[in-house]
Amino acid sequence: MLIRRFCPEDAEETSRMIAAALRETNGPDYPAEEIEELVEFYSPAGVLKRAKESHMYVSCEDRAVVGCGAISGYDGSETESYIMTLFVLPGYQGRGVGRELLETLEADEIFLRAERVELSSSITAHGFYKKLGYAYRHGSGEPDAGGSVNLEKRRTPLK
Repeated sequence: MLIRRFCPEDAEETSRMIAAALRETNGPDYPAEEIEELVEFYSPAGVLKRAKESHMYVSCEDRAVVGCGAISGYDGSETESYIMTLFVLPGYQGRGVGRELLETLEADEIFLRAERVELSSSITAHGFYKKLGYAYRHGSGEPDAGGSVNLEKRRTPLK
């Protein structure tokens, strides 16, 4: 498994991988209409937009994209960061790909400079983040009005 920075040429394949993860993994927890809105949001153009706003990585096996993750500053902050994206192709879930991607994001300079890192998880995945040291914002694991579970990690930044 190779994790590397996202390249614009990865947009189509990354978009397809995200669509598969949304439909197969998140589909049981959300209405089909919401899933399809997210699939459109993560179209190739949407993936390129996210990549321009962040440090995006892809996980590849035999050159095929099987996962992706992205981190950015939180509203331009130097002390707060946001994990924007973390998806793994359904057939690769449970094999450590998500953990490796998250570890890659946590080694990125945008993470390392932050005092607080936030993320919005799906209902499906919030337990994954809890196991890896993220805490529920405001102490609640309940989804917000948009169906996201908000988590954060507070840390001492590297200077």
